[in-house]
Amino acid sequence: MSTAERLTDALYGLGWSTVKKLPEPVAARLGRSVADLAWKQRGAGVRRLECNYARVVPDASPERLAELSRAGMRSYLRYWMESFRLPAWSPERIRDGFDPKDVHHLTDGLASDRGVILALPHLANWDLAGAWVTTRLQTPFTTVAERLKPETLYDRFVAYREGLGMEVLPHSGGSAFGTLARRLRDGGLVCLVADRDLSASGVEVAFFGETARMPAGPALLAQQTGALLLPVTLWYDDSPVMQGRVHPPIEVPESGTRAEKTSVMTQALADAYATGIADHPEDWHMLQRLWTADLDPAKAPATDPGKGTM
Repeated sequence: MSTAERLTDALYGLGWSTVKKLPEPVAARLGRSVADLAWKQRGAGVRRLECNYARVVPDASPERLAELSRAGMRSYLRYWMESFRLPAWSPERIRDGFDPKDVHHLTDGLASDRGVILALPHLANWDLAGAWVTTRLQTPFTTVAERLKPETLYDRFVAYREGLGMEVLPHSGGSAFGTLARRLRDGGLVCLVADRDLSASGVEVAFFGETARMPAGPALLAQQTGALLLPVTLWYDDSPVMQGRVHPPIEVPESGTRAEKTSVMTQALADAYATGIADHPEDWHMLQRLWTADLDPAKAPATDPGKGTM
């Protein structure tokens, strides 16, 4: 393990061990202070965040983009402060910390025993939404996590999410899809953060007027298992309670090849994501490259503002 990896692991460990002990108002102020400091330094992640927001709000002035990126960093750090503290939250605090709209789409799907896939973008705090599902709805679920370096950091994230009632599978290794399909065929719940493709097999979609690639997994799982596919969007308001919406199901097209059906369904997911992101762009924590134009080395800037998280 390199020195940088050891430092990264130590910092996250410090966050989980220390921040969760702070009073909530103190943790919130700390998050805002760290966010403002990172924003003022205009590091790689902040610059990439502004580039992404420029797609979402194409008529925004430079001043408006700067305001959005500052609000975006505050939202991002709110996510981290909440996540560090979630293991110490009481069941009542978790149940009262999220107020999703149209949750009947989820509960009706679970009652049907056909299996349900929740697919969401990197909006607000997806870990809190997951903890709400396991606590308020008393429903365990399976998810997938990107393998992080160092391995000890990945192990920390797995232990953290398993402590919230989630079954966590590694993204790499090739066996995750089969396990997810088995869970769905058994009538279970699968939750996937699915707005950024981590493979070379993503589906091209139109996203805010340009081409991006998003994972094929949610659409393929729905086709192969008959599970219900539900987009979810999340956002923060001025209260301590996170807001959210469960969107209507995305149906499998009646005709077409598997690839054609996957394309149509993934585009429908992207459209649902876009509605939530357009309404609350500052809560979209996309500090990496997403659009294919940015992924093309010939079109990318010499300095890559998509590497790193701040």
